Amino acid sequence: MTLATAPSLAPAPALRIGPIELDVPVVLAPMAGITNTAFRRLCREYGAGLYVSEMITSRALVERNAITMRLIQHHESETPRSIQLYGVDPATIAEAVRIIVAEDRADHIDLNFGCPVPKVTRKGGGAALPWKTTLFADIVQRAVKAAGDIPLTVKMRKGIDRDHLTFLDAGRAAEDAGAAAVALHARTASEYYSGHADWSAIGELKQAVTSIPVLGNGDIWSADDAVRMMAETGCDGVVVGRGCLGRPWLFGELADALGPAGAVSAPKVDATLHFVAAAFRRHAQLLVEFFEDEDRGCKDVRKHVAWYFKGYPVGGELRASLARVSTLQEIDDLLGPVEDAPYPGAGAEGQRGRAGSPKRTALPEGWLESRDIAAETGDMMRGAEIENSGG
Repeated sequence: MTLATAPSLAPAPALRIGPIELDVPVVLAPMAGITNTAFRRLCREYGAGLYVSEMITSRALVERNAITMRLIQHHESETPRSIQLYGVDPATIAEAVRIIVAEDRADHIDLNFGCPVPKVTRKGGGAALPWKTTLFADIVQRAVKAAGDIPLTVKMRKGIDRDHLTFLDAGRAAEDAGAAAVALHARTASEYYSGHADWSAIGELKQAVTSIPVLGNGDIWSADDAVRMMAETGCDGVVVGRGCLGRPWLFGELADALGPAGAVSAPKVDATLHFVAAAFRRHAQLLVEFFEDEDRGCKDVRKHVAWYFKGYPVGGELRASLARVSTLQEIDDLLGPVEDAPYPGAGAEGQRGRAGSPKRTALPEGWLESRDIAAETGDMMRGAEIENSGG
């Protein structure tokens, strides 16, 4: 059974981010432990767009931490090259950007202001930072200046919670600071990944930010969802995160739905069980190449088992065995005898990854009392850069 595709309609306009023009207005969202070179290469084999690295800590990059320096490497086939930076100190972020530019390590840089993880927000980083309006503007302004001709973009959430929304102020500030585009995950930090993304906020941001592209993120599980988001909100492109977990070929479906004819040369996908098994095996092979270590690459692919085989008639014993593999030969031995099965439809679709539940956002003491940054708070935040050193 061939996968359903989005309704036939005129292709979306090309997405321009500074000098970068994307025929297919689609961006792979940074995901920790997921969007390494191996996964980015795999997604590119099926589709087109902009594929962003895992989040890189700016302090770790300035310190030239060995793990971080490996994470910012790109395969020779990757173009345009994209790196996402996280930080809280304007000077450190600017220096990290200068290193990337001077060493020709990327064609696009994104700044993370959307991470809801407590260890980040507790120190005033990620989705908590735009609450401090002057600090946010200072970071973006300095980073844009350091980037020079390299386009710099901003990814953010709606705010800390429904009573402390920041996305409109932050979007305008990023636009004024010279950002090349802004992307909005249409949830607050306190919502984490729970419930449904509020796409109406993306439409609001598009109305407020008029001179640069606005990208929408949240609950894009299919090409239909992407078409609908763009139609409902007027956004200029989509950012896809959890929807491609175990489904890297989603980028081919998005290219068919949003791009001009012939934008992607990959064949149409008929996601039978044998097709999915081959994709899983290819992912493992690319991870082995990335880590330059078969044991480590195979261990890393284990976390993808449930996502790839969601909805397929793969028994618990086989799934458990795949989650223990250490060699590519083990994968071949386990998947080789598996009988083919058609695409299971709804069973393989919908939400992927953990949604979690709403929770109070961890913040520095007194963070919400003012939208300016106090001196003592600034000292604490600089400590956050060091604490998160290592990428």
